[in-house]
Amino acid sequence: MEYCVEGYCLRPLACDDFERVSRYERVNRKHLQPWEPLRDEEYFTTGNAKARVEQQVNNMQADNALCFLLLAESGEVLARCNYTNIVRGVFQACHLGFSLAESAQGRGLMNKTLQVTNRHCFEQLGLHRIMANHLPRNVRSERILESLGFEKEGHARAYLKIAGVWEDHTLRSLINPEQ
Repeated sequence: MEYCVEGYCLRPLACDDFERVSRYERVNRKHLQPWEPLRDEEYFTTGNAKARVEQQVNNMQADNALCFLLLAESGEVLARCNYTNIVRGVFQACHLGFSLAESAQGRGLMNKTLQVTNRHCFEQLGLHRIMANHLPRNVRSERILESLGFEKEGHARAYLKIAGVWEDHTLRSLINPEQ
């Protein structure tokens, strides 16, 4: 499966994507640092990226996750979005995480990408709820999620350890409009 977003290729992560993922992480390290857990130098090695990508692909094959890459014509990663912790049964839900390359900011690419991938999760995977949480000060993520219809559901104190500090998060969700 492959989608087109603003002329760019949007497709699921594959095992052979580890080099482009590693490059994306190294190039955008400083840009993404305020929003992510602390990362040691080992995290940014190609070998570590290979192991993580293989694990993500295994999780996708087990129906526990779905990870997408938005790629430029050159093959450069412009954005990532990961639907993880997929729970079936009576819940039919997952968590969404996403990031956009610093070079791709301000063009609406993340919003358009998530429109496509959220619809895919609802229509193809049959999910009922997509949950996405963000730091209260992450105004860009807040705006994107609000524009996509994610409703604020609460506030979690000391929810995740981001950049070495336990941070509060705003909890949001999007419910499948067809269910």
